[in-house]
Order: sequence, then structure tokens, then C-alpha cells
Amino acid sequence: MYLVTTEDFITYTEQQEPVLESSRSGGQDGWIGTGSVVKVKGKYYFFYTGHSSAPAPEYRETIMVAQSDDPTSFTRKEGWRITPPAELNQKNDFRDPQAYYDEKTDKITLTVTAAKDGNARVLKYTLDGDLTNAVYDGVIFTDTSGKFWNLECTDTFKLGDKWYLTYSAQDDTLWYAAADDRYGPYSAPRRMEGKLFYAAKHVENGKDLYMVGWARRSESVSSTQDVNGWAGNLAVQKLALDEKGGLILVPLDGLEKLFSCRRALQFEGTRAKIEAASSYSYTDAFMCYERFMVQGMFTFTGDGTFGLAFDYNKRAEKYKMIRFNPSSQAVELVFNEGDTFITEVKTELVKGKEYSFTYVQDGSVGIMYIDGQCALTVRLYGASGKAVKLVAENNTVSFTALRQYTA
Repeated sequence: MYLVTTEDFITYTEQQEPVLESSRSGGQDGWIGTGSVVKVKGKYYFFYTGHSSAPAPEYRETIMVAQSDDPTSFTRKEGWRITPPAELNQKNDFRDPQAYYDEKTDKITLTVTAAKDGNARVLKYTLDGDLTNAVYDGVIFTDTSGKFWNLECTDTFKLGDKWYLTYSAQDDTLWYAAADDRYGPYSAPRRMEGKLFYAAKHVENGKDLYMVGWARRSESVSSTQDVNGWAGNLAVQKLALDEKGGLILVPLDGLEKLFSCRRALQFEGTRAKIEAASSYSYTDAFMCYERFMVQGMFTFTGDGTFGLAFDYNKRAEKYKMIRFNPSSQAVELVFNEGDTFITEVKTELVKGKEYSFTYVQDGSVGIMYIDGQCALTVRLYGASGKAVKLVAENNTVSFTALRQYTA
């Protein structure tokens, strides 16, 4: 486990030495996985996943803890662990402890992800501030869809007058459920993002809340078929509520200060109108710099898709697109000129209504925002230094107030 620090989620400082290492001799923490840190009366506790490297362990995963007087280097507490309760009927998936400390009661609460009877669950534990008397409080959330075998990186926090539970469904995307109390009962879950923003947990500074997670990668940067690689680059988005009280992700504050150099567009003015029939119609608009931001507005009259197209190898049939799809009410990432679907996020798209958007890209990672509505994280290898085009098909789209900035 490594440590980076930041004051603004734009500039980072990395500590070169790890804060925690797996056991070099193997055993219960031959591998270590996701966890969290709490401060209790001047001492820091790092709860983490101990994943056994033994050939046939009794428990493949347990909850372990390391401790320290500061958060830059931890030492495991030998002999301490929480094992899966017998009622789970499995000893393999039991991980991702998220810890919260209550000074008034001197209690630590842990949420843990695990499967029970073949269904993905979120469990709750409480223990004393000195790490004694760990008590299993039962299941607080169950995925009833039957689609997922684990709900990874669970977290809880309050925004407005509601408590929220978030999790990343295994090989899917970031979800959330709402409740009047921190540990439920919860509403039916809803997707918050596409599948390329994964393993996110919240960070707060006393004023605002943020989600920090992966921007998923491809196993090969030359792949034009999928973006399924494990882990990737750190991505941060600010949490907010939409007009209906749902959780949404919005751009970070301070991006306007970072992206302060306005760049000329590939055409005169700041407006472009595309009247497209059944074939894709393209208009060069921006340049894909190493780090840039694009903002603008759009309205449309038809049912066809439209958005941004990224040149991959000067062949239109290989273009990668971030497109708005009124027919499916979604923002999508597609490759190969739309033939290969990668991911999407659902959102409202109404004919004749004006929408504003913000798109931010850093290296091969981008995030598209329909302001006040949704966010979609994308991965675009091979696009730097090439034109970014406006695209539409079976639609008439008016883009206005278009502008591009670099750092």
C-alpha cells in the first residue's frame, strides 16, 4: 500500500516508501487488499483485507489490522483478525473493510463485503476503540438482482438529509442506495457511473464530498475491443445532488484555474450545426492535447446519436466516440465508429432542450459531464495529438459556446 497526499486533487505528492506491505513469508496476508484508516485517540488503525497465499487455507480472506502513531507507516497487529461468520456458508470472499470511529461511544464500525447463500451482501461489525470485542451485527444490504457475486469497496456517508451506501458491483460499476439512517434500511440501488469508474470511496474535507476511484484500463493499449483491465489511474469527482435528490458526480472545483489557456478551435467562431442523415457526419472541432478541457452547449431535434469522435489511426471505422444517445437515454463510450460498445450511463436527453457539458481529459483518461445530470469516465488510447471531431447521425444538432482550454 502506498500513500499520496493532495490539497486540491490536482497536484499530488507521492511517498516513495510503502505504508504497509504484505507478508514476505506468505500466510494470511500473502496478498493485501482494500481497506481504510481511522484515527482513535491519537493512534491510527489501518483495517485491510488479508488474502491468503497458502495453497489451501481455512480462510481465503480475513479482515486484518495494522497500527501506527502516524499515517505514513504501519505495522500489522499480530494475532488480530476477523474471520467470516459461520452463517455465510463460505470462507473465500470476505473483504474491503471500511472503518468509522465514534468518539462519543468509543466504538469502531466496519462495513465488509461478502457473499451469503450465493448473494452479494454488505455486512456490519462493531468493536471497541481498543480493537477488542468485535461483534457481527449481520447483513445491512443485499443485492437482489442476482447479477453480482461481490459488492466491493463499500462506503457510507451523509449528503443533504440522506445517508448513502456506495459500492462497486463486481465487474460492473459504481452503485448507490439511500437511507434515513447510516446503516439502513436502504432504498433500491441505482447506478452512479459507467463501468470504467470503479472501486471508488468517498473523501470529505468538512465542506465537500468527493469520490476517489480507478479509471479502468485496457490490458493492451492497442485494444479496440474492450476496456476490462483491472485497476488503472486514480480519478476524482465531486459528489452532488441532482434536482430529484439523486447522487451525481460533477467536475472538481478549480478546473478553470488549471485549464486557463484558451485554444483556437478548428473552425471560426464557437458554433457548429450538424445536419446528418443515416451516415455519420464529422466536423473537426478540437485538438486532443495531453491534458485539456472542452465546454459547450447543445440542442438536438432527432433520435440519432451525436457527440465527440476521437481519431485513432486516421481510419473512420476505428474512431472512438463519446456519444449522446436519445433513443437509449444514455451517454455512451463506443469504439470502431460505434460498432463496439464499451460502457454507458443513463441520463435524460430531451429534444429541443439545451444542455451544457464539460469534458476533461488527462492522458488517456477522460470524464464527460452533462452538467447537473451525469458523468461518464472513458479510456481513450491513441488519440493524443489528433483531431477531436463533432459527430452526428440521423439528427440535427446545434453546438454553441464551444471552447477548449489546456493547462
